[in-house]
Amino acid sequence: MTAAPPARRPTTTAPAEPPAEPLATRPPAPRRLPGLRVPAWLGTPVRRIVSAVAVLWAAATTAYAALLLAPGDTIDILIGDGADTPEIRAQIVAEWGLDRPEAVRYLSYLGRLLHGDLGRSYQLQRDVGEVLAGQVGPTVRLTLAAAAVGVVLALVVAVATAGRSVWPRRIVSAAELVAVSVPQFVIGIVLLFVFSFSLGWFPVSGAADPEALVLPALALGLPVAGVLGQVLREGLERALEQPFAVTARSRGLGERAVVARHALRHALLPAVTLTGWFTGVLLGGAVITEALFGRPGLGRVTMQAVSAKDMPVVMAVVILSAAVYVTISALLDLAYRLIDPRLRSA
Repeated sequence: MTAAPPARRPTTTAPAEPPAEPLATRPPAPRRLPGLRVPAWLGTPVRRIVSAVAVLWAAATTAYAALLLAPGDTIDILIGDGADTPEIRAQIVAEWGLDRPEAVRYLSYLGRLLHGDLGRSYQLQRDVGEVLAGQVGPTVRLTLAAAAVGVVLALVVAVATAGRSVWPRRIVSAAELVAVSVPQFVIGIVLLFVFSFSLGWFPVSGAADPEALVLPALALGLPVAGVLGQVLREGLERALEQPFAVTARSRGLGERAVVARHALRHALLPAVTLTGWFTGVLLGGAVITEALFGRPGLGRVTMQAVSAKDMPVVMAVVILSAAVYVTISALLDLAYRLIDPRLRSA
């Protein structure tokens, strides 16, 4: 018998590749124009500037819309409780362009703001910029003193109680809760009753002496200290449990040195995040505090403008508050990079 021939394996042929596209029909590669590439380090400042301009524009537009949407005639709203004469009405029409189309009036309003013209108070017969400039100093001193009181108290209490036994922390937490929960005008009344009326250590009102700044700063800064103290203490306690704290202790550093040199920097980031919050608390609380302690300032001017329906002053205060918020936000961005080196490397 003859052996059968071996079966042949089926041969597979690779599919034919599609023909290459002619070079003439291929779309040309996009050309990069030289000199239009923005450096990476400019990204954050550009975004910050754009957001700042957007916030200021939104504040100015909101104030202008409030003027238009207020019930009544625009001239009557701008005059408020002031003198109403034909000359003043003609002046308002000329300055606000009330005889022109609405879009032209709005653009003219933004143009005046860009040139630093905040308008004119027709009740006080003065430029709004002059009215606010004379009251900025007392408010700045009060808010800076209150911020210093809040930050220093929060740091001292948080560093002294972080990692301690339960009872000291409970007592301090209860005091912080009281400082946050009690309204500012109640704190101010208690401080006046104890230290001014009973003990006579500080003046009741005014801003002539440095001693007159103590009680208003305490009344405005204690709620800030209550919130910041809680946040700092929680951040310190979390940081003290991290591996870098264990390594620092193994090198022979004491507990206070570990807190001051290492843990405090890590605990500051959440507290710095709250800076925008307590800036609003200080600006809003300055209205009540200045009225309670009889101090001059933007808060007192704002209350008088609201009660007298002085709309140009109210609009200027809104825009000024937005400018302060934008400035604080920019400073916070720098503070983040100073505290956390990782943000600088990023």
